[in-house]
Amino acid sequence: MVDVAATPFPFKLDPQHVALIVIDMQRDFIEPGGFGDALGNDVSRLQAIIPTVAALIDLARTHGWVIVHTRESHLPDLSDCPPAKRLRGDAPLRIGDAGPMGRLLVQGEPGNAIIEDCAPKPGEIVIDKPGKGMFYATNVDAQLRAHGITQLLFAGVTTEVCVQTSMREANDRGYECLLIEDATESYFAQFKSAALAMLTAQGAIVGWSTPLAKLQAAVA
Repeated sequence: MVDVAATPFPFKLDPQHVALIVIDMQRDFIEPGGFGDALGNDVSRLQAIIPTVAALIDLARTHGWVIVHTRESHLPDLSDCPPAKRLRGDAPLRIGDAGPMGRLLVQGEPGNAIIEDCAPKPGEIVIDKPGKGMFYATNVDAQLRAHGITQLLFAGVTTEVCVQTSMREANDRGYECLLIEDATESYFAQFKSAALAMLTAQGAIVGWSTPLAKLQAAVA
């Protein structure tokens, strides 16, 4: 076990049973012309964490940790996208509509691809999830347990939506969770800070958080 300096207290990392979860580092959320941009968000906030996420992925590869990449995506016929999700809000483009990078949040479209700097390598797990949480309507839990995973490191976007939802789902399933603070981001600074506070409150009620530098120092 390796002690990682973290909030609210040190996280005891088990390098033999840990996996890195990289949530939704997709062009649709991070680049202009994607779904996030269509919602009126400043995508540059998310672009700023790309180097840190890439460095975290490199760290996981160096240590031979299991890596899981998720994409929020739907089938081309949108049969896995409830109307209540697709029709919510007043964005000019909705899930399934054609944008500059193809149909928004649809499997196989250019915008649904994970950005090049964080792209999966052969052998890494890629999960297409139709919901916010990575466990909903996927087989990721079975894959993690097949690898003997008991701990999860979290990164990706957005902190308060898909990252937080996935981390809460993981906590309910008995995984110990550590969120890498500078490898996650929100379109809204106050939402990120609030999510970090909620996840780590009351003695790590959902999990721990730490910056990448402290994780790197602990496993060096």
